[in-house]
Amino acid sequence: MNTIYILNGPNLNLLGTREPEIYGKTTLADIEQMCQDFGASRALAIQFLQTNHEGQLVDWIQEAAQKAQGLLINPAAYSHTSLAVRDALSACQIPVVEVHLSNIHRREPFRHLSYVSQVATGIICGFGADGYLLGLQALLCLLGNERGPRRS
Repeated sequence: MNTIYILNGPNLNLLGTREPEIYGKTTLADIEQMCQDFGASRALAIQFLQTNHEGQLVDWIQEAAQKAQGLLINPAAYSHTSLAVRDALSACQIPVVEVHLSNIHRREPFRHLSYVSQVATGIICGFGADGYLLGLQALLCLLGNERGPRRS
């Protein structure tokens, strides 16, 4: 059974009430349940975590690098500010998918730069809560557990 860590950065605990016009009305607990259901249907162990603290996020990234086969991360604001998160991800030897609920490239200019994107295997943004499921699907493809879209 593959283990996937899903890490969530600051303020994501406020999903459902914080700026629902941008982030939607789905709560983080709803997203966790979606991910757990997805994982259970595919024999994945999901470790779903959220923190508002940069150092804790770095610790979990390092833990995932040792214990997981893949990492899905929504670093939230740390995407644009944290070299510590970037460097921890850079040291990972597992696939890393960055996910954002909103399309960060259609938002304020300061959100266009993501230090995480520089070291992630791939990025999914702008699909709301479904981005987490798309990210899990991408990780399964990267791990060779499922086939991706057919190529001509």
